[in-house]
Amino acid sequence: MLPLDELYQEVILDHYRNPRNQGVLEDPDLKGHGVNPLCGDDVEIWIKLDQNKIETIKSTGKGCAISQASLSMMGEALQGKTLKEGRKIAETFKKAMLEGGDLHLEEYPDLEAFEGVKKFPVRIKCAILSWNTFLDALDQKS
Repeated sequence: MLPLDELYQEVILDHYRNPRNQGVLEDPDLKGHGVNPLCGDDVEIWIKLDQNKIETIKSTGKGCAISQASLSMMGEALQGKTLKEGRKIAETFKKAMLEGGDLHLEEYPDLEAFEGVKKFPVRIKCAILSWNTFLDALDQKS
């Protein structure tokens, strides 16, 4: 059995190599673009809503394994959620990364893979870029 740190690294690498929800949506209800100028990470998200629920989320990006894996995991975690639920998940993830809280999200355990990233403060911005982009897109809707 793999040690926990190695298992987490494998989860991040899997999402980096095989990103989920990749692509562009025509005529999205919400869209966002985020850049981390310190390392060059760049993400874009497109969201189609069914009333107040995230029906489809697509994304594209370039950057390090952490930023791109986070983008992929975010799409999986938010798919099918209401906007309120999505905001809560995003804020919980950000708070855990920035303030050292628990990253255990019962419905989407892959996010726990970022537990090791918290040991490297300069990489936290990579992990939360897509989540900030999602929250910015929500705020533009309001």
